[in-house]
Amino acid sequence: MSKMKKNIKKSGLDRLETKKIALLGFGLDNQALLALLEKHKIAAEITICDFHLLTALPAVKSAYSKINYQLGSSFNKRLDKFNILFRSPGWPLACPGIRAALKNGRTELSNPLNLFFSLCPSKNIIGVSGTKGKGTTASLIYKILADAKKRVWLGGNIGVSPLGFLDKIKATDYVVLELSSFQLEDLKYSPRFAVITNLFKEHLAPADPNNPNSHSSYKAYWLAKLQIAKNKDNKYLVVNKNLAKKIKASGLKTKIIYFGASSLPSLMIGDFNRQNIAAAVASAELLKIKPSVYKKTVANFTNLEHRLELVKKIKGVRYFDNSFSTTPESTALDLKSFSTPIILIAGGADKGADFRPLAKIIKQRVKLLILLPDQATPRLQKAVMAAGFQKNCLKTAADMKTAVRIAKIAGAESDVVLLSTGCASFGIFKNYKERGDLFKKYVRSRK
Repeated sequence: MSKMKKNIKKSGLDRLETKKIALLGFGLDNQALLALLEKHKIAAEITICDFHLLTALPAVKSAYSKINYQLGSSFNKRLDKFNILFRSPGWPLACPGIRAALKNGRTELSNPLNLFFSLCPSKNIIGVSGTKGKGTTASLIYKILADAKKRVWLGGNIGVSPLGFLDKIKATDYVVLELSSFQLEDLKYSPRFAVITNLFKEHLAPADPNNPNSHSSYKAYWLAKLQIAKNKDNKYLVVNKNLAKKIKASGLKTKIIYFGASSLPSLMIGDFNRQNIAAAVASAELLKIKPSVYKKTVANFTNLEHRLELVKKIKGVRYFDNSFSTTPESTALDLKSFSTPIILIAGGADKGADFRPLAKIIKQRVKLLILLPDQATPRLQKAVMAAGFQKNCLKTAADMKTAVRIAKIAGAESDVVLLSTGCASFGIFKNYKERGDLFKKYVRSRK
């Protein structure tokens, strides 16, 4: 048995042996959990619970565990028959099936991230959360550490389960995790170093059929974010100075370090990225990284995919993809990042957001507004019209291909064509990635 396997056994993975385990949702994290159990020959009875049918799920084979399925309409029934429930972030804590199961006092509720923290041999974990900017900030911290010749890992909400590289982590390594509020809300641990980039009203209503989790209130959303620094493991919290009042009222006992906006030279587009850079620099200084290292990294770092990403410049018109913008606040920040005329592609699924502040900025900065269809779009259109936006400067498009075609016809030299919808993608798109990919496809197309 390898040294790593011995450590994991001692740390508690062996307690899952022979247990009846339910994987609530079979997304990335629970797939990685199942792979970890298989790798370490943990024999358990595992039931995959998911509202999807078997044909929509990844194929599963196990040489050690018995695999069962509880799918479709019965996905959350009789969860009390299991010893442990491993909840995916998209599975609501308020699920009636979970509530009923926990009444017996014998069923334990956990999640894959709790398991990671309990097993990780390194305490050098940097957790990054926030409504927007957490992916960019986490990636920049990771790159700074890598450029400083540190052995470092990047995972979490960014699309890589940390359980997938758990076996490779050494005690002296660094781990950077992007953490969503849904990963944090029932986390029993905190990273030693925590970062909160910002806070906007988000995730207060379910908008994604594949990820129906939401928070009951803005306060509940904030409390979920605070979990990143609530537990005793946390020693430092790097946080946006705009949240100082909320932080002071939270009663956190950790050391607080506030950040504002960085003035370091950078290739990144977007004024808001000045704050993301400042958060990463404050973290780097906390980790005792030399200024010469982090300044060079910042200077060469570019926008992540679908995060105000420059797609192409055509006849003097620049095309930017920020499909990751799913709130009016983030779209407003995008609009403030440019001084040239803007053709904005917006609209989409409804999360109950207030579009009135965004509408005022659209009136001030947008040359042409192209609206994609879905439930939030009529409310956005009503808001911009009420703000005094000219009706002849508004177009509707049935799909992304049409929206890009309209933008190409209307674009003049020095204009910016910006995909920043201020809405969720679900409805005519599978997710924000598909929405951004289609935008980039049609921008690059000659037709």
